[in-house]
Amino acid sequence: MVPYMLCFQFVACCLLVLLYSLRSGSTSSAGHGPRSYPVIGCLLAFYENRRRLLDWYTEMLSASPTQTIVVDRLGARRTVVTANPANVEYILLGNFGNYPKGKPFTDVLGDLLGNGIFNVDGDKWFAQRKLVSHEFSARTLRELEIAVLEAEALDRLVPAMEAAAEPGGGAVDMQDVLRRFAFDVICRVSLGVDPGCLDPALPAPRLATAFDAAAGIIARRGAAPLAAVWKIKRALNIGSERRLREEVQVIHEAVMDLIRSRKKERFLVNAGDVRNDLLSRMIDCGYADEDIRDMVISFIMAGRDTTSSALTWFFWLLMRHRDVERDVLEEITSMRRDSSNGTYTGEGFDLDDFRRMRVLHAALSETMRLYPPVAWDSKHAAAADVLPDGTRVASGDRVTYFQYGMGRMEAIWGSDAGEFSLERWLALPADGNAASGGVSPFKYPVFQGGPRTCLGREMAFVQMKFVAGAILRRFDLRPVDEGRTPAFLPLLTSHMHGGLKVTVRRRKVESTTGNALNEFNS
Repeated sequence: MVPYMLCFQFVACCLLVLLYSLRSGSTSSAGHGPRSYPVIGCLLAFYENRRRLLDWYTEMLSASPTQTIVVDRLGARRTVVTANPANVEYILLGNFGNYPKGKPFTDVLGDLLGNGIFNVDGDKWFAQRKLVSHEFSARTLRELEIAVLEAEALDRLVPAMEAAAEPGGGAVDMQDVLRRFAFDVICRVSLGVDPGCLDPALPAPRLATAFDAAAGIIARRGAAPLAAVWKIKRALNIGSERRLREEVQVIHEAVMDLIRSRKKERFLVNAGDVRNDLLSRMIDCGYADEDIRDMVISFIMAGRDTTSSALTWFFWLLMRHRDVERDVLEEITSMRRDSSNGTYTGEGFDLDDFRRMRVLHAALSETMRLYPPVAWDSKHAAAADVLPDGTRVASGDRVTYFQYGMGRMEAIWGSDAGEFSLERWLALPADGNAASGGVSPFKYPVFQGGPRTCLGREMAFVQMKFVAGAILRRFDLRPVDEGRTPAFLPLLTSHMHGGLKVTVRRRKVESTTGNALNEFNS
């Protein structure tokens, strides 16, 4: 009887608090933001808009004169959300030391990422950043990426698309194909092993399913209204938290086995036969096994879904904008090297060619402006502060810059902010190197900015351009549902709800002038 009485008293107290809050009147957080009440804050408005948070936040930020709002609700940390480039620059660069990821963030990801670079602050982060910066600047790693992309595309991606283009091949989910491709590539570059995720003759590898399950559970952790719920489940080892522990164990054991076997292998091979994958290079640097494990897992998590997410929306947008597709295809075919003399093999592009692809670069950049692989990024204030727009930040506040909303701000991009337009990129000064971007990273923080700028930015663009070229040169994609506007799902990395179902048809062989004909084989 006692437990029931306690439960009744708890519910009664909650109702009294709610009634008191409603009778006390509402306010708007800091003048701009959701309707808020004493004690419960904006809990009611948050619940009403829980299925459209991205658009809700974007609407409030657009209406705010400073493009900043404060969200304060019962059960959650006070959060400052901004789409103001001056604030973003201040957070990521001007007062970088005051805005670490913070313990609330690292708690959510810690079980999987451990002390990897994306989940640490301070000296640990600086030491890993220095090491990884050196590795990512090494030409050998970039050359390995090109070699892996060539092999994966020609051995698996193109044959999979060819099979779909056969009569009776049926529809294919491009989001699934691109995710599998990206997982194979990142594992071969990071671990030096081929999981064969895109091979239709093989079942999905256990490592891939473990990453999928772990990422999904951790995403739900981050979105939970009350962090105490998942923390209690973790302490009791029940439900989704038990499943997470099991999946993380699979991932950790697989990577540790690879580290041990690679160390043994390196005693048996000649110096000239040394591997260039990231795991092998980190072993050579003398890091502890657990540190190598955490760093490698971080890079797999960063690379497995980000490029595939961007490419999924890229192909969807090109199917809606055939004029842009023609321009992109013309650039790709005009820059492709002649492989008939044996000088160039595979796709016929080198790193410099990818850097010079301005139209394709603009199309990918515009895609990520509207559909960023990461919808928002949060830091936690180490000390009280005031942002450049005058917003006050308390110690411990969550401070979020909102990439999804920034891409839709007319104050940043003009009255056509909601449109897919390459001109906003092509109008920028051309310096012969499309990869330079030409836009402030604080206006377009898709790859962050300041000291934490994404080190894999160029590699990501190379992979996306390679895949775009390999598919567009050979195939024409048509959406199964022409009228569908898919929903944008902001998980750890964004996804297209329901995938991207397309039918595939072969393009005719390129003409002798290098231009692809927009016709199809019968």
